[in-house]
This record gives sequence, C-alpha cells and structure tokens, in this order.
Amino acid sequence: MCDIVVLYDGYSILRSKEEMSANCSCTLIMGKSNNIIIDTMTSWDADKIVSALKLQNLTVEDVSYVVSTHGHSDHIGNNNLFLKAKHIVGFSVSFKDTYYIHPFEEGKEYSIDENVKIIPTPGHTLTDVTVLVTSVNKETFAITGDLFEKIEDIENPTLWLEAGSEDPTQQRINRSKVAQLADWIVPGHGPQFKVTDEIRESLKSQRDENIAK
Repeated sequence: MCDIVVLYDGYSILRSKEEMSANCSCTLIMGKSNNIIIDTMTSWDADKIVSALKLQNLTVEDVSYVVSTHGHSDHIGNNNLFLKAKHIVGFSVSFKDTYYIHPFEEGKEYSIDENVKIIPTPGHTLTDVTVLVTSVNKETFAITGDLFEKIEDIENPTLWLEAGSEDPTQQRINRSKVAQLADWIVPGHGPQFKVTDEIRESLKSQRDENIAK
C-alpha cells in the first residue's frame, strides 16, 4: 500500500482572451519499493519541488519513477531533476537514452508494482495516461492529469473542452472509465475530490449521450 501526497494543487485561471495562469497538480507516491512523482510543474518550480520533497524526508535521488501524464510544458518542467529515475511521459518510457517499448496504444496497462499501475487515457492528448494507486486505506486514487481539469468540469464540461481536447469522444469515455475505477481523483488543475455515485452517473450519461449522437 502507498501514501499519496499532493505536493501542490494545480490551478487554471483565465485572465483575458489572450492570457491565463496555470500550473499542474504535483503528486508524490511513497511505497515500500518505489517513490514516484507525477507531473513536475513548470520549469520555474524546481525549488518548490525540492522543498516539498524535503518535508517528506526525501531528495530527488530518492525518486525511482517520474510520470508525466502528458507532454505539455506545465507537466514536464522539472523532469530533469530526477536523473536516477525511470521516466514515463505519456506513452513514452525511458531511462537516459534507452527507450522501452510498451503497447499503451493497444490499451495495455503498465505496472510499476502491485499497488501502482499506469493506464492509457487519451483524450486531452492522444497519449495521455492516468496513474492508479492503492492507498494505505485500500482506496484507489487516480492521478489523471488533464483528463479532468477540476471537479467543476463534471457539471460544466465546457471547462475541459476549452482547455483543449484532441479527441473529446475518447476523453468522455476515459473520464467515465476512470470514475468507475477510482475512489478519489487528483485532477490536472484543481484539488483532489471524492468520486461519488452521482459523479459516476453524470460522467456515464455524458459518455452515452455523446455516443448516441
């Protein structure tokens, strides 16, 4: 079982038609075998990440995996802090200049250990992934990146559509799929939230309405 610590909540604020402020959620998973950091914020946040790890009695050298849910700049900005870690960026798995072929595009999950697995959840980009983690309380946490922007985008899907979606149909399918699997969701740009039956039903309805069109 793992401890899940959201080091920083993501946010996104539209300032004007030409400008917005945004940064991603940054999450740490601490397990018996592996420490994993998910989404490393912008390139200007290195000191913040180092300080947050220090509060957990960790250094960058204690991290064995870096996962970027997709390749946008606010999710990969400090990957190069973690030079002892294997890196998973979307569907790409690598260590230094060695790349490991994994068939995410066929829907295959990638297991880091018995408590942590990565599943393909394209939509926001075509190579998005979600990390599923079993917590010490035996609950399932889904760290989703921008598959979910924030809890408000369930009632108002315009929020995730306007944030950008390369395949809205797949995104609706994968949003519903993840909600069926998870007890908690850590979205890309907002605080974590509990997945209720009402949320599951709403996402299923949105998926089915879109398929029926």
